[in-house]
Amino acid sequence: MDLHAPLGQERKGKSRGKARLRLSTVSSVFAVLALSGLSAWTALSPVALRTEPPIGQTPAPPEASEVAEIDTGRNPTEGPSGIATSGPNDGAVIRRTTTADGNVVTTFSPNARQGPVVIGSSPTQDPRLAGQPNEDLIEMTDAGGLPAVSASGLRPVDFYARPWSGARGTRIAIVIGGIGLSQTGSQKAVQDLPEDITLAFAATGNSLQRWMQEARRKGHEIVLQVPMEPFDYPASDPGRGTLLAEKSVATNIANLHQAMAQITNYTGIMNYMGARFLADDKAMDPVMRDIGKRGLLFLDDGSTARSLSGDFAKAIGFPHAYADVMIDAQVDRQAILAKLDELERIARRNGQAIGVGAAFDETIAAVTEWRNEAVARGIEFVGVSALANENRP
Repeated sequence: MDLHAPLGQERKGKSRGKARLRLSTVSSVFAVLALSGLSAWTALSPVALRTEPPIGQTPAPPEASEVAEIDTGRNPTEGPSGIATSGPNDGAVIRRTTTADGNVVTTFSPNARQGPVVIGSSPTQDPRLAGQPNEDLIEMTDAGGLPAVSASGLRPVDFYARPWSGARGTRIAIVIGGIGLSQTGSQKAVQDLPEDITLAFAATGNSLQRWMQEARRKGHEIVLQVPMEPFDYPASDPGRGTLLAEKSVATNIANLHQAMAQITNYTGIMNYMGARFLADDKAMDPVMRDIGKRGLLFLDDGSTARSLSGDFAKAIGFPHAYADVMIDAQVDRQAILAKLDELERIARRNGQAIGVGAAFDETIAAVTEWRNEAVARGIEFVGVSALANENRP
């Protein structure tokens, strides 16, 4: 008998009560141990529990191993001339790595391109960066940035060339010059002419950098027109910095470089007038050598049969093209269309032809209309560099 039990009651459930007490005690101990273990595991685990940052709080910077990859080419670097430039990795994958201290490290890796077949082994410029120069193709001089062959041998005539299909068909290049001389004419040419028409920029023009960037972004190949002495100079004056047969080599080279530095991204040099200068071998020699060593082509507008430009291109060894037809010697729509038909006959006979004209309203309208019809007849329009004789030594 339990003396401590109330009178008349016996503790028949005593043993069961003790069992419940022990079970409750053990469960509490296990709960405490489990909670302590979980806290310790959370504190010591290398992978922290994921939590969302409070609203309005900026997440912490990523570790150095986290990389943001952007497939674009729209982040040009700053070249030595202070203008935006693109390097040899045009169209590259841009990888930005944020280090632990918050600094951003940017690296570039090549990115496969898609588009037309490019004839030749040299890379061409990514269309997304066509308005920016490749810094490897620029030589900084007192005159400014001049075209140059890169350390790897890449030439401006190759890099800035407009790609073409490579098909063995009839090919025509049309070059419309005088861009920069008239603001309205320049705007109309850049905006209205099809992108496969080559544009020639007058070195004496205005707003050349702006027109160049717009033309290149649209897809035009471009060349630079350098003023050269005609036979009736100065009655006919091509403008400031004209290359003159009687001037010293140093003066002509200085004027050539001044013209070259006006813009970038061009494949070659084209004469603006220049019948007398092109016929003078002593005056031509240093100028042609400078053009050749800079990896450019020379486009002769065909205005004089006495030109020596082709002979120098063969002797020195650089690309040369010669215009077959001046399409707007008579600024009249029907006359221009007749010249364009003549250009097509030459192209079908020889496989290719080059026509040159100026940025007159009549020329722009006639070329646009005729070009669309010629494409339907199976003609391929290409940049003028595609039709230049290579003349490799």
